[in-house]
Amino acid sequence: MSNYIEYDDKIAFHPGYYIKEIVEDSGLTQEDFAKRLDTTPKNLSLLIRGEQSLSIDIAMKLSRMIGTSVSYWLNLQNAYDALIAEFKSKEELAQERVIFSFLDYKYFREHFGLPDLPRKIDEQIVYVRNFLNVSTLTVLKKRDMAVNFRSATGELAEANIIKANIMVQIATNIALKTEASKFNKTLFEEAVRYALTLTKNHSTFYPLIREAFAKAGVIFVILPNISGSKINGATKKVGNNIMLMVNDRRLNSDTFWFTLFHEIGHIMNGDYGISFDAESGEQEEIADKYAENMLIPYELYRKFIEENRFDVQSISIFAKKIDRDPGIVLGRLLNDGKVAYNDWTLTSLRHKYRVKTL
Repeated sequence: MSNYIEYDDKIAFHPGYYIKEIVEDSGLTQEDFAKRLDTTPKNLSLLIRGEQSLSIDIAMKLSRMIGTSVSYWLNLQNAYDALIAEFKSKEELAQERVIFSFLDYKYFREHFGLPDLPRKIDEQIVYVRNFLNVSTLTVLKKRDMAVNFRSATGELAEANIIKANIMVQIATNIALKTEASKFNKTLFEEAVRYALTLTKNHSTFYPLIREAFAKAGVIFVILPNISGSKINGATKKVGNNIMLMVNDRRLNSDTFWFTLFHEIGHIMNGDYGISFDAESGEQEEIADKYAENMLIPYELYRKFIEENRFDVQSISIFAKKIDRDPGIVLGRLLNDGKVAYNDWTLTSLRHKYRVKTL
């Protein structure tokens, strides 16, 4: 490692650069100079090569040995450190620009009120960084940065990882600012049963579920989706609470409730992380089974399947019997391959929820 660094039009000199000159001018070997300085030859060598910072102790010994002030040496070290930090900051900003190229600033401006800064990329980066409450956007490249990525990480591109981390970071920050009781699994089980009674409530189910879950220590957040995140939902421990997040790309009645109850299944199993598209593994299978059986009782569904009548009227009658939105039944039938996704005669059963996500 060099005892000085050049970057752009600036040069940062490590104190070791000047110590090397002093040793050479003294006519002593480094070993003899180290003995007079009351340090080891190894420490002196590391200092001269710029591989070790100048300590207060060495600064005091140098000042006594050659008649300089302690502050002279400490100021050299501080000036070097400041320039190195400036160099690293510029390099990091260049990396942040690459990460930012995967994002659309419009998402943050429209949904979270960040200022309109057309073509001012560096300023946009600063605002997004502050909004997410991270020191650098480069941390968003790290798998499991915000929460465990579970089983899908091997198939995810860097852009997917960045976007997924952003969504979890936003939801976590919301959870940190939300008042809720300490997590209580028994109370949460009661709140979940209450949520099942709201599947046919197409207008106010979200605030009602949020309130019920918060009393049990679970902070429920629906976020606007970031295109390309491939995320369905996420759960994370946040202090004494649990954050449960889903996004608004699955707000159809045939997908929303399954996604929500899938994440609830993870919480019930003490398993926290991000759920991506097309995940597999034991944890996902357990969460899927939980969602299936909570939304539609197994025995009742089995008998319904045996009747083999899946028209609008039959599905609606069965949904009324189990007190569920017909879209939930449709979603299960689609997933089980009992009806075709392109069967337009069933589209009337699929309801698109309109909720204020934030």
